[in-house]
Amino acid sequence: MIVAGGYLIGIEHIDFTSALLIATLGSTAGFMTMYKIGDWFGLRIIETQKIKFLPLDSIHKVEKWFRHYGYWLIIINRFLSGTRAVVGFFAGMAEVKFIPTAILCFFSALLWNGILFYSGTLLGKNWNLIENYISTYSKIVTVIVITIISLLALLWLKKRNEKRD
Repeated sequence: MIVAGGYLIGIEHIDFTSALLIATLGSTAGFMTMYKIGDWFGLRIIETQKIKFLPLDSIHKVEKWFRHYGYWLIIINRFLSGTRAVVGFFAGMAEVKFIPTAILCFFSALLWNGILFYSGTLLGKNWNLIENYISTYSKIVTVIVITIISLLALLWLKKRNEKRD
């Protein structure tokens, strides 16, 4: 969605600064929501073993690891796909300090969203060029697919005729 927003920035439908601020605040709010869920309910959820696929000893190991490297994990988690909610949950469960976590999360999200918006902006500004590449690619792939299907059909007909003889 952020890259799509960058595309809209590139074609000048929305403002870069406003979009970046709104996306970053949303990212931070989502992360901090998971942080609070981990803070309030994390240990109870884990210790009652409601999440059966996570062994309790592994959870405690992750919690210790998080207490030691927590702030670094908060900074880099934005760049690791699929980890944001989990890292937020464990940050809360490990009782990493709220204010530094929120600040680091905000700046990490700001950087990540900025990169994605910029990528989308390049897409929007270069849409005609990209469209030409996609069109050329599509024509080449279509010719290759038709050729392969034609060859397979000819081979099938040849085998069929050989069986009749």
